[in-house]
Amino acid sequence: MAFKNKVDEKILDVDAAMQGSLSFKDPVNLRINGKFEGNLDTRGNLTIGSTAVINADIVGDNIIIGGKVKGKITARERLTLLPQAIVEGYLYPARLNVAEGAVFEGHCTMLHDFLNPEQLAKYLEVELSSIMEWANSGKVPGSKEDNAWKFERKAIDNWVASGKIGK
Repeated sequence: MAFKNKVDEKILDVDAAMQGSLSFKDPVNLRINGKFEGNLDTRGNLTIGSTAVINADIVGDNIIIGGKVKGKITARERLTLLPQAIVEGYLYPARLNVAEGAVFEGHCTMLHDFLNPEQLAKYLEVELSSIMEWANSGKVPGSKEDNAWKFERKAIDNWVASGKIGK
């Protein structure tokens, strides 16, 4: 594992077998070339190299996959599957690029800029009743139009990153 810290750029290059949970609050450029099992929650760029074998739930901003990945992948900004990628699972990208030759087996649901309460509950993996309670008490950023709540995904992502969820 190598860690390089440049002026405004943080790079973490992992070429080992790891398991567990990795979570980054600040943007990094994370590259995984080895094996990883568990949960990844990243900010910035996540690159899964062509030699990587990943079995994980992944949340990130920009995710580029060149290796083998199995799990649930949520890309807040963009998900790119390179020609050698083999992906199995559930994809939730804001934008999706699939190169010719990439293999994907599973389900894909595009993230929308605005979510209704049911979509937000699924996105945050919480009960719908919690979403409604937070919305009605003003704890979650959202707006009500024609008696229907809507939530901007970017505002929700910032709210979650700030640690205010459920408070």
